Order: sequence, then C-alpha cells, then structure tokens
Amino acid sequence: MNRFSKTIPLILAALACGGGDRQDRVVLQNKGSDTMVNVAQSWAEAYGMVNPSVAIAVTGGGSGTGISALLNGTVDIANASRSMSAEEIATAREHGHEPVEHTVGFDALAVFLHPNNPIGSFTFSQLADIYGEGAGAVDNWSQLGISIPGCESGEIIRVSRQNNSGTYEYFKEVVLSHGEFRLGSRDMNGSSEVVDLVANTPCAIGYSGLAYATPAVKMPCVAIDGDAACVVPSEESALNGTYPIARPLFMYTAGEAQGATKEYLDWILSDAGQCIIQKAGYAPTHAVTCG
Repeated sequence: MNRFSKTIPLILAALACGGGDRQDRVVLQNKGSDTMVNVAQSWAEAYGMVNPSVAIAVTGGGSGTGISALLNGTVDIANASRSMSAEEIATAREHGHEPVEHTVGFDALAVFLHPNNPIGSFTFSQLADIYGEGAGAVDNWSQLGISIPGCESGEIIRVSRQNNSGTYEYFKEVVLSHGEFRLGSRDMNGSSEVVDLVANTPCAIGYSGLAYATPAVKMPCVAIDGDAACVVPSEESALNGTYPIARPLFMYTAGEAQGATKEYLDWILSDAGQCIIQKAGYAPTHAVTCG
C-alpha cells in the first residue's frame, strides 16, 4: 500500500470526520476515470463516516492516467471505464505487478443531442459516419435528412473526449469497431463538459456516461444495426446488457487487494456501497434495496 503526502486530492473525505489521531490514519490514493470521479468522491465521503481511520484521496484525469499511476506505484486504486490494454498489463508485469480487476458497477455510454434536434435514434454505422474516418463521412445534419432550429448552418459539431479517457477508448472500440476518430472534434476534459457544450449548442452531438445526463439534453435510442432493437440508455438496460454501448466500471489494484484497500473495496461492493453508485445514476453489480 502506498502513501503519498504530496498528492493534491479533490477530496480527503475521512479527514473531515472526527475520532482518532490523524497521524494514525491510512490514506488511500484513488485516481483515474472522469466518468467515475463523482461516484468515487461519494464513496470516499461515505466511507469516511464508516471508517474514520481511513482517508480516501480521489482525483480524476482519465482512465489512462489512473492506470499509469497504478503502474508507477503512486496510487492504491485506479478507476477505469475501460479494461486495461494488453500493453498496460504487460507493463505492469514488467514492474512485478499482476493487476487485478474489480467490477464495481455498470454504465450506459449515452449519445447526447440538443433538445431542438429531432433525431430519436442512431445506428452504429450512423454514429461511425459522424465520428469516424472513412468514405461515409457525414458533416451536415442535412445529410441525415433533418434541419435543427437554431442550427442554421447544419454543421455537425462533434463533441468528444480526450484520448486518455476510457470513454473515448470504449466508443472507439465498440462504435467505431477499433477505427480512428476523425480530426476536428471538440475534445472535452470531462463528461460534464460534454453535456454542457451539447446543451448550449443546437448543432452539437456528444457522448459520455449516462450519470452525467441532465434535462438540458436528450438521449436517442441506439441500435447495433437497422435490424436490431433500438434501446434507450438507462440503469436497467446497462445492467441487463440490452443497451449496445453498456460497459462495466472497474477499479484496479496492483495485485490482490490487502488491508485497508481490500476493506474499502469490499465495502464498495456491499449493499451500502452499491446503493451509492445506484443513486449516482449507474447500475449496481447486483440487485439492492436502498432506503
């Protein structure tokens, strides 16, 4: 277990709780996915009340950033909205670590549109024509047979995530079939920035985790192809796998979790921890009854 007093966290939840000598407290460093950062902060705050002797320092930065920190030995837990790559696993093993993957919830990667946009559904091929490289490039909403109030030019403003994001990688893997993103998108640091830009830009389209959806954007249903069912993103469709861009959410440790790290992960997977992720807008790993 690593301790690093110079890391600047977004939150040190347990330090705000009374009881015990601060010098005796364990600080767990938890870094990674921006999709997961809000729920990770909520977990940290709640666990500080459950076990005041442990403080959880949570920072974002993207799945790739968290995994790199785990490989470098500067965090105890890396949050990721994608699986570790074969290259990352090989690097971990070169450093003498066997990374262990812990599934802590499920998410639906939603497509976001401005409320003025009349489109109600997309197939993977349509999304790939908008976001991906290739001969079928779609640059204007008129190519899809629509016009949007407030979007006089009809230009499709593609809102994406930065390439260190697990959301970016998962969209590339599943929707673009491992193809490349086209240049010219507006790449946001976090999920909330994607939603904010789309909400204020009638010409825009974006994608990110369902938990960041607000009433200021609409979410069309998505189908793998024209013959498949078009499914709206929801907690239920993420958990049962009917939504085609559903994904697990992970926490990684460099080897089997031990001590305070194991106790924290066990609590996250308990009903108490899973009720928190459900409240945050994600699907829990198992059915829970929450008060």
